[in-house]
Amino acid sequence: MAAPDALFSLRNNFYLGAFQAAINNSDISNLSEEESIERDCFVYRSYIALGSHQLVINEIDSSAATPLQAVKLLALYLSGPENKDSAIASLKEWLADPAMGNIPTLRLVAGIIFLHHQEYSEALKHTNAGGTMELHALNVQIYLKMCRVDHAEKQLKIMQQIDEDHTLTQLANAWLNLAVGGSKVQEAYLIFQDFSERFPMTGLILNGKAVCCMHMGNFDEAESFLLEALNKDAKDAETLSNLVVCCLHLNKPTTRYLSQLKVTHPEHMFVNRLSSAEENFERAAQSVA
Repeated sequence: MAAPDALFSLRNNFYLGAFQAAINNSDISNLSEEESIERDCFVYRSYIALGSHQLVINEIDSSAATPLQAVKLLALYLSGPENKDSAIASLKEWLADPAMGNIPTLRLVAGIIFLHHQEYSEALKHTNAGGTMELHALNVQIYLKMCRVDHAEKQLKIMQQIDEDHTLTQLANAWLNLAVGGSKVQEAYLIFQDFSERFPMTGLILNGKAVCCMHMGNFDEAESFLLEALNKDAKDAETLSNLVVCCLHLNKPTTRYLSQLKVTHPEHMFVNRLSSAEENFERAAQSVA
């Protein structure tokens, strides 16, 4: 019989967006050195998800193991636009080193950073070989960004063969169902509903349910889920951007949510696309004038 997975709850909290719970319940005894490093990686990634980039940068020193150094690099990249170029330069240097380039956490961080940078082919160079459930799940996200549902489906099948009940497999299944649309949206909703019945409610679960509701045209219900998510984290980028979309469909004001998104997440894709659209409109208006 396999030994119990000491880090199961920690990982699950992280995957479902319960980042503070992951941090608060990370004092786990009798871990091996490898498990301790993995535990610390999830704790620091939880701090990153909560926006505490500088804490991670300050606490991980040069003597830390390579997976932790990779997490520090992710914190540096996300800490501000002025640090992106140096973080990517360091990342490429590390990936070129044969001794470091195959470390799963470094490949995962590479995939996350290049995904943020919208360099999808570059991301896949480092993630496509898989090796961990997180890497397979990240591949699903990358392929969906590339509108390659067929490749995303192949990655999901690999995950289902490894562990059909894994939280990341279920999440990837929900993402794919949303991308396919139609009757699959109801299946995605049932996955998020199952999460909400089995685990503490998080912003990630509430946003998942809300997006499903919007796809099905249930905007009032979607708004209620999103407002609940906003009560949990008033600065969450996905909640704010989803609220803007939802309120547009409900003919409700969006100014407050949009302003908050611009202030707290000026680099968010939604903000960038909106700014680009506004600039294009201004140019068109001036040419007509």
